[in-house]
Amino acid sequence: MGERKVLNKYYPPDFDPTKLIRNKRPKDKQEKIRMMLPMTLRCKTCGNYLPRGKKFNARKETVLGEEYLGIRIFRFFFKCTQCSAEVTMKTDPKNSDYVAESGAVRNYEPLRDQMAADEVLKEKKKAEMEGDAMKTLEHKTYDSRREMEIQDALDEIRLINKRQARVNYDDIIAARQAFGREDDEEEFDEETQLESFLQQKRTSTIADYDDSDDDEDDELSMADSNHQQPQPQPNVSSSSASA
Repeated sequence: MGERKVLNKYYPPDFDPTKLIRNKRPKDKQEKIRMMLPMTLRCKTCGNYLPRGKKFNARKETVLGEEYLGIRIFRFFFKCTQCSAEVTMKTDPKNSDYVAESGAVRNYEPLRDQMAADEVLKEKKKAEMEGDAMKTLEHKTYDSRREMEIQDALDEIRLINKRQARVNYDDIIAARQAFGREDDEEEFDEETQLESFLQQKRTSTIADYDDSDDDEDDELSMADSNHQQPQPQPNVSSSSASA
């Protein structure tokens, strides 16, 4: 195994690196990649929906002659999962998004319309500020008022944090422990009272039982004594004399 892991290579004395033939890679060469759809598409051929996050085996190439601020634009080729029609899309670095180029259309997304409306409103606001001094002053006043409100909110948050920072957590822990000890003492007193009450009940029960045993013993002894006394004999002589 060690002879296959060679770290150094042998270069002969007559080696000339300038004579090596270097293969130039074409700029429009396609690469096979595995990717996920960044958006939901609908196929133009069969109407099948390709959901966002669907995995595909795609081909990637660099779009020649198109770039944005020196950023290259890539094109992707993949097939529909139902009709196998070829769908192409490319990157849009200006909007940090993708564009469906052919074979499919992008599904409607309200967020994109909202972002576009915000951009239009921002441009309109900028144009108004450039042409009217009063509008510029109004916007500046509004911005300054908003900054003051934000600053007041931050000051309030800082004041709350300082107030919480002055709290001594050791005192809170000590108070909590003392409160816990008081609870334990109350529970111990309740348990002690309960045990004493149960002990009294046991003692009284045993005493009552002993008294009942003594009464039974007395009754038994009296019955025995009555049974042992001699019975009076009838007077036989007097009866015979009378006869």
